[in-house]
Amino acid sequence: MSIFAGILRSLAIVAVTWVGWRLLRSLIVKNPLAKVRGPPSDNWMTGSFLSMVNPDAWAYHDRVAKQYGKVFAFGGLMGGKVLYTYDPKALHQVTIKDLNSYEETDDFRRTAYLTLGMGLFSSMGDHHRKQRKMLNPVFSIAYLREMTPVFYEVGHRLRKSMLKQVSRGHTEVDVLGWMTRTALELIGQSGFAYSFDSLEIDAAQHPFGASLKNLLPTMNDQLLTAVRILLVPYVYGIATPWFKRKVVDALPWKALRQVRDMVDVMEKTSLEILDAAKKSLKLGDGYSDRKDIISLLLKANMEADEGDKLPDNELLAQVSTLTFAAMDTTSNGLCRIMSLLAEHPEVQAKLRAEIVDAFSQNDGNDLDYETLTFLPYLDAVCRESLRLHPPVPFAIREAMQDTSIPLSKPITTTDGQTTQEIFVPKGTSIFISITQCNRDTDVWGPDAEEWKPERWLSPLPESVTEAKVPGVYSNLMTFLGGGRSCIGFKFAQLEIKVVLSLVLQTFKLSPSDSKIIWQYNAVAQPTTEDAELTAGGTRKLRLPLKLSVL
Repeated sequence: MSIFAGILRSLAIVAVTWVGWRLLRSLIVKNPLAKVRGPPSDNWMTGSFLSMVNPDAWAYHDRVAKQYGKVFAFGGLMGGKVLYTYDPKALHQVTIKDLNSYEETDDFRRTAYLTLGMGLFSSMGDHHRKQRKMLNPVFSIAYLREMTPVFYEVGHRLRKSMLKQVSRGHTEVDVLGWMTRTALELIGQSGFAYSFDSLEIDAAQHPFGASLKNLLPTMNDQLLTAVRILLVPYVYGIATPWFKRKVVDALPWKALRQVRDMVDVMEKTSLEILDAAKKSLKLGDGYSDRKDIISLLLKANMEADEGDKLPDNELLAQVSTLTFAAMDTTSNGLCRIMSLLAEHPEVQAKLRAEIVDAFSQNDGNDLDYETLTFLPYLDAVCRESLRLHPPVPFAIREAMQDTSIPLSKPITTTDGQTTQEIFVPKGTSIFISITQCNRDTDVWGPDAEEWKPERWLSPLPESVTEAKVPGVYSNLMTFLGGGRSCIGFKFAQLEIKVVLSLVLQTFKLSPSDSKIIWQYNAVAQPTTEDAELTAGGTRKLRLPLKLSVL
């Protein structure tokens, strides 16, 4: 028996032992959340988790939210309990007031560290705050104001290539492909002074972008997920990186090797970007005038107090982390808005008129940051779309210690008692439903589930301000809130508005004949009923829209 076969056998024994211990513990120890009402588990092993997180989970979330309200418990893995909430007071406790007691889950942070390095996703506590403090200035309005011309330069290249594609007779265009390429090029140019994509029609995809795009779907391989949850926690800290790499190289496992190769590509490219920036800084070739993220980050790091400096491995990790965060979420958010505009031609026409008028008043030139940002109807369309259809539909936090969560209103437990506070044991996962919070009829009124951009053109109802939803953006949880909110939410808004301002001047958007399906995942993703199947049996991601030149 080879050494690796012996290791695998030992790990399998550990996994079986752990599952047995969890089963015994669930029979002996009563979880305090067992008294909190919620849907029945599908089975002991997976609880209700597969019902909660699967491509078709939208209807399930709507049903259980209507049935059990803003706070309930559902079955987690192996007899565990997960607290599900979109109660504003509970969300404030978890994301702001008692932030230190609730972190990203161990699984999330381990996975982020192994794939992206020690960046914003994998750091926690004071370490996370230190990284965020260093990065905050490069996502300020002052920074975005200076970067707006860069955004427009990329946007013009996108528009030119889309025009060329339509002129070739392709009236139906996969908008997702274009928006993903554009998002990657935008973070490359404004973030690292690096070009990932010429945005020419037939240009080959950059391996970095391909790796980022395929990372999540590959990580969702069922066997890989099981190993990540059952085995990785026990081997994560007991072997050197060299030994872990040897184990991965030796295993004849396609999905694992694919992840390895993607991580290698991302690390290699990130290192090239960081090294080029350092060399430019050392040579003094005008680099000091650059305003891209990596330039400002390197300069800030050099000037920081010794205790605030970030080591090279953390600077390196920010490249992959920020690119990963910026690419999928923003491109899918843009696709959703464009799809909604195609379905609502009257809104599209009104928005186009506002954009055309603004450019006309500026002699046809690109708009500055303030003018673009404060176009009222463009802003209303963006806010309403991000409210009703947040690109990230949920977030999960883990209790780092025994704690309690206060609620806006009392709930009735399974034994008939009422309580306005829930005891949460250490290790409990908190499932934050961003979508349900954004569609709460108690907050947004009876039309909360309708897409109405006009609601943002007049003062919001008192119920919105009184709810005190702890989001960083427009009384919404779209970009979360508190110390782990999305650091680049203003960057995302600028990208969306620049692209829309150029595309809508040039094209009329109409729905495709194919039925669009939005899949529930860590990031909501579009596909169609007639989409080709991938090697893994899932539908290929795409968003076809009909484009006609104006």
